[in-house]
Amino acid sequence: MLSILALINIPPVEEKIGLFQMMQRGGPLMVVLFVCSIVALGVFLERLFYFKRSRMNVSEFLAGVLALVRRQSHLEAIARCEEGHGPIVSVVRTAIYKRHLPATELREIVREVAQLAIPDLEANVSLLGTIGYVAPLLGLLGTVTGMLEAFVQISRTNGTASVGELSQGIYTALITTAAGLCVAIPCYLAHNFLVAQVHGLVADMERAGIETIHTLTDLPRKDMITTPFAATTVKEVAGEASVKKA
Repeated sequence: MLSILALINIPPVEEKIGLFQMMQRGGPLMVVLFVCSIVALGVFLERLFYFKRSRMNVSEFLAGVLALVRRQSHLEAIARCEEGHGPIVSVVRTAIYKRHLPATELREIVREVAQLAIPDLEANVSLLGTIGYVAPLLGLLGTVTGMLEAFVQISRTNGTASVGELSQGIYTALITTAAGLCVAIPCYLAHNFLVAQVHGLVADMERAGIETIHTLTDLPRKDMITTPFAATTVKEVAGEASVKKA
């Protein structure tokens, strides 16, 4: 048995396959998947840099700015905002600029500024999710085309095709599926990470807007306490007057 195996000429197995050689064997869909991976990496790095610039210690920032607002040092508070960057700073700065407006209008303006900042936060994040969704489908398409190529080779040889003749189609089928998954899995993880970053920044914007408006207008004392008691007192006085007349 060993002598028979020794007489068989077994080709050497390639230990390493380069990226270019893998793409060449995988067919044209490998080029598409490679381009998708480059685009996804660029989007992720760009968004990561943007979020890093927009992130800040919200508690520390609000403590410093709102302390200046309470001392009526609005110009200094605006100057402190000018030193920062990002949507959180824009919300606080806009609220201080529009501090002379009534509370209702001030809330609407701050809400509009926050809503206009959300598209900038979500820019290209959906593209990353799209690549993560499409990449496995491209790999599946490569699997189908590779198996079709193998069956076409079988039909050409009337079922007598050797393993070597079928290997190219099978190789294409397997390598495109693996490449599609290798592109899709990191894209899904990166997409979910960026979405979490967007939600965190939106929550910080809402917090900054609410605290700034409350500091500027002092809503709890004026609207929730003073007005109801004043209205009740007027009603009681009118009721007592009508009783005396009767």
